[in-house]
Amino acid sequence: MPAKPYELYYWPSIQGRGEFVRLLLEDAGAPYLDMARLPASKGGGVAAIMRFLGGGARVGLEPFGPPFLRHGQLVIAQTASILAWLAPRHGAVPRGETSRLRAHQLQLTITDLLAEVHDTHHPIAGSLYYEDQKPQAKLCAAHFRDERIPKYLDYFERVLEANGGRFLVGRQNSYVDLSAFQVVEGLRYAFPRALRRHTRKLTRLFALADRVAERPGIAAYLASERRLPFSEDGIFRQYPELDSPTGPKA
Repeated sequence: MPAKPYELYYWPSIQGRGEFVRLLLEDAGAPYLDMARLPASKGGGVAAIMRFLGGGARVGLEPFGPPFLRHGQLVIAQTASILAWLAPRHGAVPRGETSRLRAHQLQLTITDLLAEVHDTHHPIAGSLYYEDQKPQAKLCAAHFRDERIPKYLDYFERVLEANGGRFLVGRQNSYVDLSAFQVVEGLRYAFPRALRRHTRKLTRLFALADRVAERPGIAAYLASERRLPFSEDGIFRQYPELDSPTGPKA
């Protein structure tokens, strides 16, 4: 365990990519400070993030943007890199090099998936409002629903089956299981009708997500105020017009 709490820097009002780091820390019971959610009087707020960007702080390699994690003099950016560094410190990945590389590979695949989820509501530019690109978003979302969701989730289902059915890597819970839980929950929020079409095919993946939700640290976190709800400001957004036009009602 660290002598001092980790400092997590991410936007204060959304789950976003910072949530994948929070899940590992919460599951491990590791002390951390969500810096941008702290009051400005305690060095928090969005200003805490901005101090590290644009040359505002001498931290070695400047982060491109949040999330990033600070521990002592070390500053690590990019979600997958943060998780790959944290996981061995908290038993959230098997010790062997092969397993650690497999976990990192899976997390990078989840990173690719998240980029495609974001593109469903911002297919032209992140600087534009959703309302400015709705026709393009509908086209992008239809492709994502019908082709990309099954491609990604079927892959994780196969990985689970090949690894014995309960865990994505090794023989106990790892950080990629926590990340898979967040993906399933996010898709359940953003594309509930589309996801229900895959219920019978993805029994292992959905069961994994349910088991993660029942882990003591995660269950306590989900019931706390620290777990922000999904919203239309994050990666996973619930726009009914982008969900499947057919199938069971949400």
